[in-house]
Amino acid sequence: MDFEVPAEHRMIRDSVREFCEAEIAPVAQELEDEHRFPAEIFDALADLDVMGVPVAEAYGGLGGDQLMYALVTEELGRVSGGIGLSYAAHVSLGAKPIEAFGTEAQKERWLEPLASGEHLGAWALTEPGSGSDASSMETTAERDGDAYVLDGTKQFITNASVAGSILVKAVTDPDAGYDGISTFIVDPREDDGFEVTTVWEKMGLNCSPTCEIRFDDCRLPADRLLGEEGEGWTQTKETLNGGRISIAALSVGLAQGAFEHARDYALEREQFGQPISKFDAIRDKLVDMHRKTERARLLTHRAAATYDRGADVTRESALAKLDASEAAREVAEDAVQVLGGYGYTTDFAPQRFYRDAKLMEIGEGTSEIQHLIIGRELGL
Repeated sequence: MDFEVPAEHRMIRDSVREFCEAEIAPVAQELEDEHRFPAEIFDALADLDVMGVPVAEAYGGLGGDQLMYALVTEELGRVSGGIGLSYAAHVSLGAKPIEAFGTEAQKERWLEPLASGEHLGAWALTEPGSGSDASSMETTAERDGDAYVLDGTKQFITNASVAGSILVKAVTDPDAGYDGISTFIVDPREDDGFEVTTVWEKMGLNCSPTCEIRFDDCRLPADRLLGEEGEGWTQTKETLNGGRISIAALSVGLAQGAFEHARDYALEREQFGQPISKFDAIRDKLVDMHRKTERARLLTHRAAATYDRGADVTRESALAKLDASEAAREVAEDAVQVLGGYGYTTDFAPQRFYRDAKLMEIGEGTSEIQHLIIGRELGL
C-alpha cells in the first residue's frame, strides 16, 4: 500500500512503528496480565505529537487527516489492542466531536488539552438497557435555570476512569425520540454527581479500562451543551462514521500483528526435518491470513480517503468496519492454530490478539448493525 500513502503519512507511521516496537511490544502482555492502564505510554505518545493526529493545529493537534490517523491506530493495534482501543476512543470519540460541533470557547477549554495529550477523552452513549437501540436511552438532562442536571447510567465506556473529559449523550426532550437527545461535556475530575461504579474485567483489552458510570444529580453549566439541544443523535451518526474507520484500522493492526507472529513462528518451527511454513496446510493458511489482512486494509484506507474528501462515508465506513473486524478475529484464530499448543499460552502473542479481536465485531456498532447500515445504503 505504500504507493498510495503520501510521504508525510509514511514518516508518521514509521516513527510510531519504531516507538511501538521499542516501548509497547516488550510490555504488551505484562500490561494485559496486570490489567493496568499504561499512562506512561500515552504520555510518550503525547511527546510524539500523535494524540491529536486529525485535529487542527490551531487546537493543538497535528493537522493530519483521517488516513494518517488510521495508520497510527493500525500501528498501535499491531502490538497492543488495548492501547489502540484507548487511543481510538480518545481521538475519534472524545476529541473529534468537540472540534466538529463545539464553540470556540469549548475547543479552547476542552479540545486543546485532548489534542496535546494533556488528558484523555471518552464518549458515553451505551446504557445497561440500550445498546444498539439508542432511542431507548434513559439518561436525562433537565434544564434548571442556567444549568443542566444529569441523571442516569452509562455502560461499557472506554477510558471513563482515566479521562479528563467525557462526552455524554442524554435525553433533553423525552417526547422527541432521537431528536430529543443532546450531548454534554462532563469533567469527571471536578463535576459532583459523577461516579465510576465498575471497571469491567474483560475477555481481552484489559489495559484499556471499560467502565460503568453513573450520574446522580450531576449539575453542569449550560455552556457544557455541545451544539444545540436535540442535535445529539445527528452528532452521534457523524461521529460513528469516523469511529468505525478507527475500529477498522485497529482491526487491521490486530490482524497484521497476529499474521506476523504466525509467519515468524512458521518460518522457525521445524517438524519432520523442515520449517512448518513449507507444508501446504500452513503455507495456505498464512496466505489466506495475509489476503484477509490486505483486503481489510484496502477497504479501511478507501473509507479514510473518502472521509478526507468530505464525501458521504456511511457505506464505506460500515463496510470497512464489518470486513476488518471479522478479518481480525479470523486471522487471530488462525494464528493460534499455526502455533498449536504454544498459541494457547500467554508466552506467545496470538492468544492476546484473538481475545482482543472479538470486541472489534461488537464495539461501535455490532456486525449485525453494520449489515443493517450497508443494506440501507444499498436500498435494501
